[in-house]
Parts: sequence; structure tokens; C-alpha cells
Amino acid sequence: MTNSNSAESKNPDSAVEDSPDAAGVPPSVETQLAAALAKAEEHRNNHLRALAEMDNFRKRSEREIDQARKFAIERFAQELVAVGDALEAGITTGIANPGPALLEGAQATLRELYRAFDKAGIVTLDPAGKPFDPNWHEAMVAQESADKPPGTVLNVIQKGYALNGRLLRPARVIVAKAPAG
Repeated sequence: MTNSNSAESKNPDSAVEDSPDAAGVPPSVETQLAAALAKAEEHRNNHLRALAEMDNFRKRSEREIDQARKFAIERFAQELVAVGDALEAGITTGIANPGPALLEGAQATLRELYRAFDKAGIVTLDPAGKPFDPNWHEAMVAQESADKPPGTVLNVIQKGYALNGRLLRPARVIVAKAPAG
């Protein structure tokens, strides 16, 4: 029932398989079957190879993501090690020679910590004298003030911190309010 000119035989692969050989003899069914099986095996192998490549890619991606998670803070950790060293040195010096050396050691450690924060993209939020912003500040107390406009941060109880523009901890503040009366 099939016609050699039908749409099914327009496929270039089947046209080669169905066409007569140089002597004008059409290929046998066995030859056509063998060619089709070889083609199917080739497609199967290509499919399996593609699946294996995708699986390898997935596994490699998962390993890289795990490594990134494990070592994402490596640079920051290295900076904190230096802060720990400075703190130990300050304590050692303070034990041997109490007094101003201990204060100087603590100040040096704090500077080292802020340097590590800066390298890691951590910004200190110290909003004293600035307008209160509920996105970055947490009001602990509202205090009457005649010399500052309402909504101004009068005092910082605890500094806040942001990492690359994202709030880590809001600054805890005392906010000015209008005097009563």
C-alpha cells in the first residue's frame, strides 16, 4: 500500500536505503533492517552519551556549589584570624604591663576587626544625628528633645551592620520626639 513517492519515503535516510544499488537491484529487507538497526544503535549510543554528560555536569555543579558554600567565608575567616592574633597580643601585653597598653591593644584589635569587616563588605551603621530609618534602625526609646527635630537619632545604643547592602543587624537607637506641652 505504500507508494515510494509518498511523504513517508521523502526522508533522505530512507531514500538512500530504499533506492536501488548501482546494478539497479533494490536492497533486501534484511539489508534495510540491518541499516535501520545500526542507525537505531547509533541514536541509542548518542542518547546514552548525552545522558552521561548531563549527569556528570550535574554532579560537577553540585560539587562546585558545595565547595562554594564551605569556603564562601574563607577570606573573612582569614581576616578574623589576624584579629584573634591582635587580641591575644593585647592580652599578653596587658598582663605583663597593665594600664594604657591594654587600652591601646584593645583599640588596635578593634581597628583590625573593622579592617576585616571592610574587606568582607560589612558596613557599620552608626546613625547618631541622622533621621530615623526603620529599615536600618530599631528604636529602643523615644526621648523628648528641644534641640533636635522629632525623628532624629539622638543616641546609638548598639551599632548596626550591613553586608553588601543587606541588613545584618539594625542599629539600636534612641529617637528624638517633640517635647510635651
